[in-house]
Amino acid sequence: MNRLETAERLHQIYHALLKQFGPQHWWPGESPFEVCVGAILTQNTNWQNVAKAIANIKAAGCLNPQALLALDDAALAQLIRPSGYFNIKTKRLKQFLRFLVEDYGGDVRALAQVPVAVLREKLLAVKGIGCETADSIILYACELPSFVVDAYTYRIFLRHEMIEETADYHEIQDLFHRHLEKEVPLYNEYHALLVRLGKEFCLKSKPRCEHCPLYFFLPPRSPLRTP
Repeated sequence: MNRLETAERLHQIYHALLKQFGPQHWWPGESPFEVCVGAILTQNTNWQNVAKAIANIKAAGCLNPQALLALDDAALAQLIRPSGYFNIKTKRLKQFLRFLVEDYGGDVRALAQVPVAVLREKLLAVKGIGCETADSIILYACELPSFVVDAYTYRIFLRHEMIEETADYHEIQDLFHRHLEKEVPLYNEYHALLVRLGKEFCLKSKPRCEHCPLYFFLPPRSPLRTP
């Protein structure tokens, strides 16, 4: 595909998903800081477990950067226990909290004033924060345009032959950055819709292709097409 065709296909996929599922209202969180916490806790677990951990933090009256940072590691680990890998996530969350409090006074709004490229580098320098988590914080908490790529994105676009099997995170992200308008609502909704598709249709082992809203976008010779 040339650049124009790729852009058109990306928009077609987006509108097909939006028609099927409707707006997803992502990210679930009552404040930008809550979104940051959720982005770190959701690593290697599902959102239901993260919601339980955040509910524990709220019940303890600690859902602010200074209060969480003041907790000793054992107390914080107990609060976030439902999210799994709680000892590792305690260390990762504390690293982010120190960064946020020491460099930005604990204010996510101040974080959002940093240029996207600079902010991304700063977040990636925080131990325990990788590309997906950094971009989730940038897009959903700071409301800045940085497309979030995850396993669902890779699986869907590989099956539709829009990326190579060897494509890395940045190559996939560049597909969206180069061919879509750099708009936060679009990036937000697109990523959320891809997650929905990945959970309900584009399953890892037994994809439900025949009923998938993107079935007719599959390449003609795709093994996923019904003979």
